[in-house]
Amino acid sequence: MKVHFISRFAIIAFAGLALLPLGRAQSQLAGDWQGTLNAGGVQLRLALHFTAAKDGTLTATLDSLDQGAIGIPVSSVDLRGTQLTLGIPAVNGTYTGTVNKDATEIDGTWSQGQPLALNFKRGPAAPAPAAPKPAAPSDIDGTWTGMLDTGSTQLHIVFKIVNTGDGLTAQMQSPDQNQAWITASSVTRNGSALTITLQGVGITYEGKISKDLASIDGTFTQGSANIPLLLKK
Repeated sequence: MKVHFISRFAIIAFAGLALLPLGRAQSQLAGDWQGTLNAGGVQLRLALHFTAAKDGTLTATLDSLDQGAIGIPVSSVDLRGTQLTLGIPAVNGTYTGTVNKDATEIDGTWSQGQPLALNFKRGPAAPAPAAPKPAAPSDIDGTWTGMLDTGSTQLHIVFKIVNTGDGLTAQMQSPDQNQAWITASSVTRNGSALTITLQGVGITYEGKISKDLASIDGTFTQGSANIPLLLKK
């Protein structure tokens, strides 16, 4: 099992731009896009960010704002006429959409077991969440690293834990795959038991903190895979 934090995108050209060079057509997507996914009565705000290189090629990141998953890397962007196709293997999701002629809207469908309408509109990035109130460090504050053995490959996993006035927070990185950090949606500690949840990418880590505070022995869960993961400072 390989952990992917997001995403295979597809890029777009749009009606009315057929005579433009490919790089220029791609660059029209550069900027911020906002959308809301209605899933079973729950509304999830999504933000899509495209950045164009000098040659017009695009890179992108995706935020799931209500799940605390910020800066999820888009691993590929592919142009198919006016069609945008996103593949997000971390959550077994796909998105297909059509860009309008003014490049101000993308109308499409999100599929993750069942299709759901999801439309993006061009707009400024949503404001970043307010910074947590500072607090004295806890006894587990710091950077924790471990090696995740998936059977077919080994991946370094890094957690940064910081105590705040609102409680413990954490970020996770898989540096062998991408340098982006993903913010945990919740961190819970009960004595030596620690649970870190990254809802936006479907990951949970449950571990036991050693008495000398030098290691956390636990299980990394994503989907149906449960993999032992020992973290050390």
